[in-house]
Amino acid sequence: MLIREAKKNEFLLLKKQRLASYKIYKEKLSSKQWAMLETHLSSDINHQPGVEVFVAEMDGQIVGSVALFPADSKSYAGTSQAIECPEIRMLAVNPDFRSHGIGKLLVEHCIDISKIRKQKFIGLYTGCFMKHAIKLYEKMGFERISSLDFSPLDDGVFVKAFRFYL
Repeated sequence: MLIREAKKNEFLLLKKQRLASYKIYKEKLSSKQWAMLETHLSSDINHQPGVEVFVAEMDGQIVGSVALFPADSKSYAGTSQAIECPEIRMLAVNPDFRSHGIGKLLVEHCIDISKIRKQKFIGLYTGCFMKHAIKLYEKMGFERISSLDFSPLDDGVFVKAFRFYL
């Protein structure tokens, strides 16, 4: 398995792969919630300066991706707030390659980079309905920071905050 930086000409493929990866949540969400998630996954927010996108490649095929946002980069769309630590976002694994440790390898890669850069911690957010992702993050040693949780549509569906101390 090769973890490498994504090439610009791969970004459209990565968007499609993210949408395919997250499609399992479509039935768990209201149409409004799914539309918001789909818009986020399809956005070009990972094209801003300093954001690194990494892919997992197996036998020449991209099987997963993740974006690593640097500390002090723009927060989420619609806000002007900067994030205080590097953040892992848009972790996606091709549905045909799940349960092969690809997500874990991509997260570990982001952790390793953050350690090299002497960061104190790395953060991430995940939907409360993403049970498998939450299990992975907890198993890897991420801690919940419930004070940073939020509900984008103020409808009881929360985005949970996690932090890994380096």
